[in-house]
Amino acid sequence: MTNNNEGNAIFWFRRDLRLDDNAGLYHALKSGLKVIPVFIFDSCILKGLSNEKDARVHFIHHTLENLKTSLNELGSDLRVYFGNPVEVWKGITSEFKPQAVFANRDYENYALERDRQVKGILNRKEIAFHQFKDHIIFEKDEVLKKDGNPYTVFTPYKRRWLEVLHSRMENGDMSFYLQPYPVRKYVNGFQSLTSRPLISLEEMGFKQCEIIFPSSEISRNIIMLYDKTRNFPAIAGTSRLGVHFRFGTISIRQKAARAYRLNETFLSELIWRDFYSMILQAFPHIETKAFRPEYDRIEWRNNVDEFELWCQGKTGYPLVDAGMRELNASGFMHNRVRMVTAGFLTKHLLIDWRWGEAYFAEKLLDYDLASNNGGWQWAAGTGTDAAPYFRIFNPETQMAKFDPKAMYVKKWVKEWGTTEYPKPMVDHKAARERCLEVYRKGLKGE
Repeated sequence: MTNNNEGNAIFWFRRDLRLDDNAGLYHALKSGLKVIPVFIFDSCILKGLSNEKDARVHFIHHTLENLKTSLNELGSDLRVYFGNPVEVWKGITSEFKPQAVFANRDYENYALERDRQVKGILNRKEIAFHQFKDHIIFEKDEVLKKDGNPYTVFTPYKRRWLEVLHSRMENGDMSFYLQPYPVRKYVNGFQSLTSRPLISLEEMGFKQCEIIFPSSEISRNIIMLYDKTRNFPAIAGTSRLGVHFRFGTISIRQKAARAYRLNETFLSELIWRDFYSMILQAFPHIETKAFRPEYDRIEWRNNVDEFELWCQGKTGYPLVDAGMRELNASGFMHNRVRMVTAGFLTKHLLIDWRWGEAYFAEKLLDYDLASNNGGWQWAAGTGTDAAPYFRIFNPETQMAKFDPKAMYVKKWVKEWGTTEYPKPMVDHKAARERCLEVYRKGLKGE
């Protein structure tokens, strides 16, 4: 039975769906209060999803089933709700009458406003709301320039990031910032709860999908060879951990500690996550506008028919088409190919980066607002990239370099090399010249 007397705390799972090395959960269990685990399927987010077989909802639901089983084994349970979190919290506080609520911070604009409203509800009932850093290594104000301003270029940010990491080294090779939280030492702090059935996908208007989710385990070999293999989409040279980072089924600290020991390039990819999160925190306007305001003057062509061909992977450029078809079929796209497909849409077709960003947001298993936005603005030349806008990838050259035997292309574009495969929808050289002219005019305000 649930103890509704004083002495309860609630831990609110969000993008941290694990028991091990969970910052907020650790602090909740150490608080001396009996911890009730809670998750809320946010109807404000789910109603914006167009596919009833959205793989991410299925992934979350499957993860919650495993999390619930683990909690049941500890004599507790996971209480799962569905609705507008602001309204749901009114019911939760009445049901459990907690003294405090613990959670890990989320930095997206919607999440910040949601948490502000929830905090208001809790404050009015004199319930403390404690939040902690968990899914990134460093927050916005932890890695700053000497003048106290945020970095806007990755390389100097990375340099300073590593300096801060090294500033609190312990045990010779492990930074204070990468130390895991020993949650398992305090699991007797969970409230004893009787098990309740988990809300079904169908009750929320969704169905199971057919996509196979990547493993949360990664071999030592992939990390050690990452700098040599990561650019070749035909081989298993990347971690495929994006979805697990996104929903917190693995610890960023543990993976960063491993990367720190084994491969600097892999660690750099994790630093990119922090960088884009910091950019979103420091410059929240990027969610809807260009990082560099002058780039919002560009006159995009926004041809709907051409956008649809790009979405379907029928552009006539094999590497672009392979990438889009992989995305549509699996919810994943190799990072090198993401750069090529995004660059093609924005610079060859002159379609607004926001169109592509929204399409990726709909399809990617590992969709993360900060990283997706950062990647798209990088590709469009509107973001934080130090290089000028006139860097325009040639998809054919990229294929020759990174898929020289066309193994990746052949896997996803079966008709490539036959009369069924379409001719290129634009000529690279002509598209490049058109792009440079449109960007030049836009930036000059002509």
